[in-house]
Amino acid sequence: MDYYHASSSFNDPHRVLERCLRDILNLIKPLETDRLQRLNVIEELESILRSQTSLKGALVKPFGSFVSNLYSKTGDLDISVDFSDSSYISASTPRWRQQDFLRNITRALLTAGFARNYELITNARVPILIFQSNYQNISCDISIDNHIGQIKSKILLWISDIDRRFRDMVLLIKEWAKAENINDPKQGTLNSYSLCLLVIFHFQTCSPPILPPLKEIYNRNIADAVTGMTAVTERRIEDICLANIASFKSQISRSKNQSSLSQLLIAFFDKFSSIGSISSKYVICTYTGQMENMRGNIDWLLKSRALFIEDPFEQPDNAARAVGYLELNKISRAFREAHRKFSSEAVCSDRASVLANLVRPHIRSQLAEAIDPDDETIEARFQNALRVDRSRSNTSTFSSKDKGRMWTGGTSRFTFD
Repeated sequence: MDYYHASSSFNDPHRVLERCLRDILNLIKPLETDRLQRLNVIEELESILRSQTSLKGALVKPFGSFVSNLYSKTGDLDISVDFSDSSYISASTPRWRQQDFLRNITRALLTAGFARNYELITNARVPILIFQSNYQNISCDISIDNHIGQIKSKILLWISDIDRRFRDMVLLIKEWAKAENINDPKQGTLNSYSLCLLVIFHFQTCSPPILPPLKEIYNRNIADAVTGMTAVTERRIEDICLANIASFKSQISRSKNQSSLSQLLIAFFDKFSSIGSISSKYVICTYTGQMENMRGNIDWLLKSRALFIEDPFEQPDNAARAVGYLELNKISRAFREAHRKFSSEAVCSDRASVLANLVRPHIRSQLAEAIDPDDETIEARFQNALRVDRSRSNTSTFSSKDKGRMWTGGTSRFTFD
């Protein structure tokens, strides 16, 4: 099924929106050169760290959106520096030890002149070092022995293999959230992982569903299995997940969702337009694939925040724990406004309006003039044909057969009943 042409007829109000989404994705999706640049950063970083006595044995492993293939051209690069196999620490790294390693890494990178704009955040739930590489200005976040982050990333990659619309929707929603300034956990709004979970939940609860409840992919808490992870443990998780995904994809009786990307986007904004009003009572749970009453789980009540999006891999943790109550109002307004605007045919059929409400200014400026000449020619031909029809109707008398004239869309011919 070619979902990207499911909404392409000239009389479809979503035709312009669908084309805009395709253009946005073509611009923000990474190219092979973007992937190689990130691999070069990883390779150089590992070389620098291994040259330091205090960091001997360090393994540099990417995770996050780069591994799950949910990153854009300008996306950050998440890196785990692993010491679990060395004699320095155990598989469960103490917090103070993580902080020491990050300080040593900072000194090593400063000495090598590898990056700039360093920010060491030691009081975060997971201590991290943030910097911008001098090579291609790639923003990087380093954490220590982040095994759970690595396996989460791989599972999201496997999930994206179920349906290609998942990756496209995640990229579009992240771009929209950045444009609305609601994709910054340091400012009390949503992190990118929470946005991914919202897309998963949307795909689980649309009709018919595109994705299964995540318990049907792995029915245990992955955080428990990852503790002290070995290659054998990781392979076992991978085998279980891939087998269950293959089983889901092979279900012949399963109804296939044939919605276009534009239809899914509009439904996404509709579904979460009431996110502010439901947040005090319900947990968005991708593990079960449904809203769950917060009072049904004491752990949810203890971890309650302004918004609760359960982390399906580290239950009962809240992936949206950074969201504040004031910021939730901002997030809720953004969803309501998006729902209102994209419910309007006038907005969906106007390229400038679509871009103004979906992307940041620098993306909009690159797309403002990006109109396919072929599409423009075909549409002009269509409009000319309508004008000819109107002209003829004013000067001629048509039979009932003539009134059945229809535009075929693919050529400049008319057909008759």
